Amino acid sequence: MTGNKTQMSDTDVAGFLDRVVPAAKQNDAQVLDTLFRRVTGYQPRMWGTSIIGYGTYHYVYDSGREGDFLATGFSPRKAALSIYIMPGYADFTEILGRLGKHKIGKSCLYVNKLADIDTDVLAELIGAGLANLNARWPVTPT
Repeated sequence: MTGNKTQMSDTDVAGFLDRVVPAAKQNDAQVLDTLFRRVTGYQPRMWGTSIIGYGTYHYVYDSGREGDFLATGFSPRKAALSIYIMPGYADFTEILGRLGKHKIGKSCLYVNKLADIDTDVLAELIGAGLANLNARWPVTPT
């Protein structure tokens, strides 16, 4: 079986953050990095070319597919900040209801800018998502 296409890399996180444009998105990305470090206690690692991850986990699905992936993290994409905090195993509706302006995908939260949300609620959501993931697949610090 093949693993996940997106793999951890040795790309320098600080260097990546320094290249984020425009300046407002770069500032939001640096604030998110600080927030994720504080909430998780993990050091960031790059995944692929544009995802900053905190912690890892190894998954094995019933189908036999297995691999390693970031436990939580974000990517300062052009259209929005993509925040990877909801592995899809729990319902975080109550927390999301207090977050502010956002959209959600299958396991991703999309925020246009941090000014649109309550970052204290985001910190709570990151912690809840990480705890939920860790209960299913043990998380390893990075």
